[in-house]
Amino acid sequence: MLTRAKSEILRFTGMRRVRLPARIGAIIAVGLMAGWLGMLYGGNAKTDIGPADVTFSLRPSLSGGTVIDIPPLGTLRLDSHAGPVRIDAQVTRIRPEPARKLIEDPAAVDHLSQTVGADIRHGFIVMIAKAVAAALLCAGLAGFVVFRTWKRSLWSMLAAFNGLLAVGVLGAVTFNPQSVAEPRFTGILASAPQVVGDAKSIVSRFGAYRAQLAQLIGNVSRLYDVTSTLPTYEPDPTTIRVLHVSDIHLNPVAWSVIRQVTKQFNVQMVIDTGDLTDHGSSAEEKFANDISKIKVPYVFIRGNHDSGDTEASVRRQKNAVVLDNQVKDVAGLRIFGIGDPRFTPDKTTRGDDVDAREMLAIGQGAAAQMVASHDAPDVVLVHDPAEGQAFDGTAPLVLSGHMHRRSTRLLPSGTRLFIQGSTGGAGMRGLEHEEPTPFEMSVLYFNRTSHRLQGWDDIRLGGLGLTSAQIERTLEPKPDRPIAPSPAQTPSGTPLPPSVSPAAPSSEAGRPR
Repeated sequence: MLTRAKSEILRFTGMRRVRLPARIGAIIAVGLMAGWLGMLYGGNAKTDIGPADVTFSLRPSLSGGTVIDIPPLGTLRLDSHAGPVRIDAQVTRIRPEPARKLIEDPAAVDHLSQTVGADIRHGFIVMIAKAVAAALLCAGLAGFVVFRTWKRSLWSMLAAFNGLLAVGVLGAVTFNPQSVAEPRFTGILASAPQVVGDAKSIVSRFGAYRAQLAQLIGNVSRLYDVTSTLPTYEPDPTTIRVLHVSDIHLNPVAWSVIRQVTKQFNVQMVIDTGDLTDHGSSAEEKFANDISKIKVPYVFIRGNHDSGDTEASVRRQKNAVVLDNQVKDVAGLRIFGIGDPRFTPDKTTRGDDVDAREMLAIGQGAAAQMVASHDAPDVVLVHDPAEGQAFDGTAPLVLSGHMHRRSTRLLPSGTRLFIQGSTGGAGMRGLEHEEPTPFEMSVLYFNRTSHRLQGWDDIRLGGLGLTSAQIERTLEPKPDRPIAPSPAQTPSGTPLPPSVSPAAPSSEAGRPR
C-alpha cells in the first residue's frame, strides 16, 4: 500500500515538473502578446507643434525607424533606431491663422525652432507613458482571463514589462542621432495627373510641367530644411554649396529646376559634368543660352554627346567656366576638368566609342600630367566614371556622370568617385524604359577652410510626366581622411596617350550613349 502511494506521489511530482515549464511559457507568451497589443493600441499621443496638430503613434516594424507623414506633401523617413517598433508622426491639421503668421513673419520661424524640440519631447513622453500603461494593463487582464488567478496575472504583467524593457534597450543601443541629419523626404503633388497629363500630351504641356517641378522642389526643400543640420538657406561663411548636374540631354525642364534649387539652397556654383545636348549640332547651340539665367558660375566639361560647337556655345555665356585639361579657381574651390575624348551622339557612331579600359588609360595619362604640373585640385571633373577612376589619390573628390544612374564610392586611395544621374531625365531616352528616368542632381557641401566635402543632398524628381520629389541627405563619414596617390600617379611627365583608334562597342551593360 505504501509502495503504491509512494509511486503515485512520484508520478504526480513528475507531472508537475513537466507542466511547470509549459505553464511558465504560457504565462510569458500571454503577457508578451497582450502587452504588445496593448502597447500598439495605447501608444499614441496628440500634441501641438507650431501651427500643426501632430499625432504620435507606435507601429509594428521589422526595421524600426521614424516616419513623419505630412499629407498631402509627403513623408519624411529617419533611420533613428532598430527594433520591432516604428514611431509614426502624422500632421493631422494645420491651423490657418498661426500658419499665416508664420509665413508672414520671418522672425516667427526662429521662435518656432526654439520651441519645436520641447513640443516633440512632450508628445513623445506622453506616447511612451500611455504605451507602457496600456501594455501592462492588457497583460494583466489577459493573464487573469486565461489563468483565473491574480498571481499569474501579475506574472503576465512582469513578462510584458520585461518585453517592453527589451524593446527599449534595443532602441537605445541602436539609436542613431545622425539620422536627423540624414533624412529622406518623398513627396508628391495630389493633382499631378490632372495638371501634367500623360506622356502623349507632355510636349504640349511643357510649360505647366516645368512650373510644377520647380514649385515642387521649392516646397519640398523648405519642408526638408526643418530637420537639417547642414546650413541650407542662410548664408554661412564656413560652407561652399555646389550644385552637381549632368546629362541634361537637351531637356528644357532641367533649367527651371536648376534655377529653383540654386535659389532655394543658396548654391554658389553649378558644376555640369557633360552631355548638355543630344547630338552636338548647331541647332542645339541656343539651348546653352539658359545658362546665363543662372546667377552663379556655371562650370562645364564636354560629354560624349557634346561637340566642340556645344563647348563654344557654353563658353559664350558670361557666367560659364569651361574646363578642358586645365585647373581654375571658382567660388573658393580649385577645380580640374577634362572634356570627354569621344564624340558619340547617336547609335550610328558607336564605332567611334572606346571601352572602359581605354577610358581608364586616357584618364591615367591626364592624371599624370596634372600631378606633374603640381596643380593639386580640390575637385576633378570627368564625364565617364571609368576615366575618373584614374584620378584616385590625386584629389579628394571626382565628379562624373554618363551612366544616368547616381552612385558614389570611395576608391582605394581615398578619393570619392561621385557619379551623378541624369538631370534631364535622360532627355527623350528617358521614355525608352517601363519607368521614366528620374531627374537627379545633388547639392554638395564643402568646408571653406579645408575645401573637403562634408555631405550632400541627393535630389530626385519623377521622370517625364511625373511630379514626385525625394531629397536624401548623406554626411561624409571621414571628410578629412588622407588621400594617398599610388606610385602610378607620381610626377613622371607621362604624356597623354595618343587619340584612341575606333574600337568595338563597349561591352559594359546598360552603358548610356
